[in-house]
Amino acid sequence: MPVFPHVGDMAEEGSSVTRIPVKKTYKLYVGGAFPRSESGRTYQAEGQNVARASRKDVRDAVRAARGAFPVWSGMTAYNRGQVLYRLAEMLEARATDLAAVSSGRKEVEAAIDRVVWYAGWADKLPQILGGSNPVAGPYFDFTVPEPTGVVAVLAPGEPPLAGIVSRIAPALVGGNAVVAVASEEHPLAAIELAEALATSDVPAGAINILTGFHDELAPWLAGHMDVNAIDLTGANGDVAELERLAAENVKRVVRSPADTQSPWEIEAFLELKTVWHPIGL
Repeated sequence: MPVFPHVGDMAEEGSSVTRIPVKKTYKLYVGGAFPRSESGRTYQAEGQNVARASRKDVRDAVRAARGAFPVWSGMTAYNRGQVLYRLAEMLEARATDLAAVSSGRKEVEAAIDRVVWYAGWADKLPQILGGSNPVAGPYFDFTVPEPTGVVAVLAPGEPPLAGIVSRIAPALVGGNAVVAVASEEHPLAAIELAEALATSDVPAGAINILTGFHDELAPWLAGHMDVNAIDLTGANGDVAELERLAAENVKRVVRSPADTQSPWEIEAFLELKTVWHPIGL
């Protein structure tokens, strides 16, 4: 029986065998995994075949986010901040790859710095947004910020990396779970971001990233009854119709500049709960 040499040995001996490199495929990021679209569809973007998410992919992503919400929101604010710091570390480690699919190193550095900036706000939100309220009566009255729930994000087209980071970071730091639709024209940076998320400590499902056409996916997210808020910053369709769909279950609707940072961006995805408690003797 013939004995065949190992391929690695053949290459070392100068054989004519040529190694075929493994090409990267750009998939969705749902529930901590990288599935292809259940429809099998792709579309051309930045010279690559990118997964084109379907309505079922949207449902799967929302289901994953809802399942992860108690885990992520149940962490202490300090721990959420530490997890986002860890994400910044993973982005720093992938900076060269991220620069290749974004507008360059400066954008990558800006995106990393933004993650760090928002991470620092995690345990400061109750002091800034909440507090003890003076009331006329024998009661303690407190205002406490709480996450809204599942937040849908339509990422802006530009900048491809800093744009999506600027929209998902404020929702995440407040304890929300996120379903984000990447830039339609420049989705590769979002998938590189997903690979950093997969190696960070963000719980599976707390952030889900879909690629595809905004005008196709946005109405399904806006009308989904288990989505609690929607960020229309990157919407490129009929915004009025998306707002009408969102009103069916009284979703919070947010629109902000594509590339911005502010504690009020976090507040946009929080509910302020007021608690009354009688003063004891």
